[in-house]
Amino acid sequence: MISTYTTLLRTPSAWRFLTPGLVARLPYAMLGLGIVLLIKDTTGSYGMAGAVSAAAAVALAIVGPQTGRLADKYGQAAVLVPGALVHGAAVAALIVCAKTGAPTWTFFATAVAAGASVPQIGSMVRARWVAKLEGQPLLPTAFAFESVTDEFTFVVGPVVATFLATGIDPAFGLGVEAVLTVAGSLAFAAQRSTAPARRPADGTPHASAIRVAGVKVLVGAFVCIGAVFGSIQVSITAFAEESGRAGLAGALYAVFAGGSLIAGAVYGAMAWRTGAQRRLVVAFAALALGTAPLWAVPNIMVMVPVALICGLALAPTIITGYTLVEGLVPAAAKTEAFTWLTGAIGLGLAFGSTFAGIATDEFGASPAFVLTFAAAAIGLLVVAAGRRSLVPAKRAVVDVTPVDAAPLALGR
Repeated sequence: MISTYTTLLRTPSAWRFLTPGLVARLPYAMLGLGIVLLIKDTTGSYGMAGAVSAAAAVALAIVGPQTGRLADKYGQAAVLVPGALVHGAAVAALIVCAKTGAPTWTFFATAVAAGASVPQIGSMVRARWVAKLEGQPLLPTAFAFESVTDEFTFVVGPVVATFLATGIDPAFGLGVEAVLTVAGSLAFAAQRSTAPARRPADGTPHASAIRVAGVKVLVGAFVCIGAVFGSIQVSITAFAEESGRAGLAGALYAVFAGGSLIAGAVYGAMAWRTGAQRRLVVAFAALALGTAPLWAVPNIMVMVPVALICGLALAPTIITGYTLVEGLVPAAAKTEAFTWLTGAIGLGLAFGSTFAGIATDEFGASPAFVLTFAAAAIGLLVVAAGRRSLVPAKRAVVDVTPVDAAPLALGR
């Protein structure tokens, strides 16, 4: 396993984009939880906190794919630089509004701006790997490495956000998120030599990735994955508080992400004989089984191993999804395709955090975990029903009709 990843990391110029990319991606896992902790502290409501966090996630889900389309067309740097600066300003505005007791609508307005401007670093890194390794055996390993990196950020990010919020002030978690996002994104954008080539301006209509049937299935499945993330994020925060150990919320979430990190590292280094379509169904089945007992966990000591086991199925599910989508779309739409999946996770986060927040306020943390299992189970049904459309064609052929309301395709 180590030799496989060592070979991957010896790819020429890889570290030029991996290092700043890691700095820029680390805050991604801090944003949602940071908003929850800040708004809960200033309003006292998990429902409000979940709703504001959801507003940011919905904005990310809607705008993210459009950002990917622009990056394919104009280049990554042209999109990253202004987006990162807007994000930093939006997060600062959200902090000011929350701390000064501004009207509730300002929480949502600034959260939407912050979510919409989140730099799509993960998708852009994957697009750079494709540009370097397309058609080579190491490409699936690269996707696995990126999923492990994502999970690493979800191990470290919540811990940092919770430590800063509970140890210093809730505003510090979001403040650090903004600084790291801006600095990392600008450094990543400066590495122009490793960026994929822009789509030629030949007058040919751009084929949207969402027109591919298999991409629609994966988007629906990834919405469910995001709902797992979002519901756990809110429910674990409430669970830790109900247990009298509010400061452990980030650590518990890190255990969940840690299980995913371990599984992802092993999964990505293995040579699989079974098809990716079948593996995706199995991974979702394992995720449903892993989330089933969460509602019955009695205390933090029991939650630690349950969260670890629950997380083991997550990274393999995500890795397989990204592997499948890469083969479903043409080269000119790959960044957009990756951002559809990232945006779908964000949309799922919105649903999960909103409904988990409402359920937590009404019934407590344990019943809210039922939503986590429901999200995983629905994801299993989606991929099982759409399995045939996930088989890559020799080259994806898509409808080039302009996408005027692309987010609506999530439900089609």
